[in-house]
Amino acid sequence: MYAFVFSILKRCDPESTHHWGIILIRAAGLPWIRRMLRQRFAPNASLVTKALGLTLASPLGLAAGFDKDGVAIRGMYALGFDHVEVGTVTALAQPGNPKPRLFRLPRDRALVNRMGFNNDGAEVVATRLAALRHWGGALPVIGVNIGKSRVIDIADATADYVTSAQLLAPHADYLVVNVSSPNTPGLRGLQETATLRPLLRKVAQASGSTPLLVKISPDCDDQAVADIAAVVIELDLAGIIATNTTTSRDGVITKKETVAAIGEGGLSGAPLADQSLRILKLLRQTVPRDKCIISVGGVFTGGDVKARLDAGATLVQGYTGFVYRGPLFAHLINTELAQLS
Repeated sequence: MYAFVFSILKRCDPESTHHWGIILIRAAGLPWIRRMLRQRFAPNASLVTKALGLTLASPLGLAAGFDKDGVAIRGMYALGFDHVEVGTVTALAQPGNPKPRLFRLPRDRALVNRMGFNNDGAEVVATRLAALRHWGGALPVIGVNIGKSRVIDIADATADYVTSAQLLAPHADYLVVNVSSPNTPGLRGLQETATLRPLLRKVAQASGSTPLLVKISPDCDDQAVADIAAVVIELDLAGIIATNTTTSRDGVITKKETVAAIGEGGLSGAPLADQSLRILKLLRQTVPRDKCIISVGGVFTGGDVKARLDAGATLVQGYTGFVYRGPLFAHLINTELAQLS
């Protein structure tokens, strides 16, 4: 059924379709609808997972980038996601990059985005999350992904991240430092250990008892991955998210002319799967099991999730798979995973 719907939706502007989808998902979070859906789509009891000092009904969550402003968290939970990562959120509200900035590559089951951290800003999102918790009711584990405000110079990035952490950490189950998006100029340079170590130390102090992770790029070489892992261990952070989107177009089968016409942006989806899995395995060679590794990139099936868990992932996230498989994505994944367990 969704394949037919998607055949129509893919003719529409991807960002507009995304906004329509968010509206429908928010409706799924309304009290009586949420209770009905969650009862229908709750994961099998065999999938209970412990991570970050918390107990989750399944290891599957929604990656950052889909619900940038934390407006559809209850709806995502109703559809079967047991952790939802909000953001990326910046200290200052910003509109993001000029449109068009989101593109589909259906033949590759992939997306290209250069959104540029469009979001309502840390203060607004913090207020929204505080209200969400105030009203109570069942919620997924809520992560908040923070990035650098575009107007802030790289030299002042640490203070910018600290501002976001101070505002958002009290309302998050975990916090993520995003230094790996390819769509904010200079951001990936913060992955260099000389700048990453003091940045993470300051953000960890600002986050207090809220677990802190760092999200890394799939374009890091092996030494860079090892260096980041060493910093995470040294600072005793909660873990690592691997990985963000890639600037590479290797393995893409869409016509080169089409890809070239899209231009710059981070690629997500199936072409990223092998690289994401490779970096996960590389990380687990040095990162101890008590550190959380969240694997994301090219996850479409329960088999994909199992492969990540078998390779050492603590939790697994999807985004592009949700776009291509539809609103039942989490339920389908959890059902497939339970059958494989």
